[in-house]
Amino acid sequence: MGRRSLDPLRAAALLFIAAGLILIVSFFYATSQAVSYQHSLDQGWKNEVTVPAVPPPVIQPSLMQPVNGVDFAIAIPKLGYFAAVKEGVSSGVLYSGPGHYPQTPWPGQPGMVGVAAHNVYWENFPALKPGDQIDLQTRYGNYRYQVTSSRIVDPSDMSVMIPNADGYHLTLTTCWPLWAGAFATQRYVIFTDQVWPLTQKPGNV
Repeated sequence: MGRRSLDPLRAAALLFIAAGLILIVSFFYATSQAVSYQHSLDQGWKNEVTVPAVPPPVIQPSLMQPVNGVDFAIAIPKLGYFAAVKEGVSSGVLYSGPGHYPQTPWPGQPGMVGVAAHNVYWENFPALKPGDQIDLQTRYGNYRYQVTSSRIVDPSDMSVMIPNADGYHLTLTTCWPLWAGAFATQRYVIFTDQVWPLTQKPGNV
């Protein structure tokens, strides 16, 4: 009795299933590696950086430079969230955690600090409501911001990120819908104002 040949349609189906399984395994492996890398950055910050309680009146420019790719850290008490924030918002930077928009100011400088992350890392951020607090820890002091509002926008809407805005602000951006992963088509934006240290808008006396 001759050997029974494999039906071409069944063979194709098995091939697609195998390819899908490989993609799923690859995704979870890459994600676990990214999470592990971000965790090492977070622990490095906590172990190696002493954040002054009160920022200096004048910040030394040398302190507003990334060290080993890390600019500062973000902490959100309401969410129990903490992460070291890297320099840049390219896919290579954001694959493991948040990044600082390089064209925006550093904490403590007038204008709008911008921080972005992939939606898979900020799935619970819509829980933040006006009045909730966000801290940016730097090598020269801690800066506290208070959420004022949030908005869903198209990626082409550049009005949500204004580096030279009056006052002192922090804006967070991620892809929307949060569950859509890389297929998200919009942006979720959280707006905040700096509440500590107390500041005055540029030009005010």
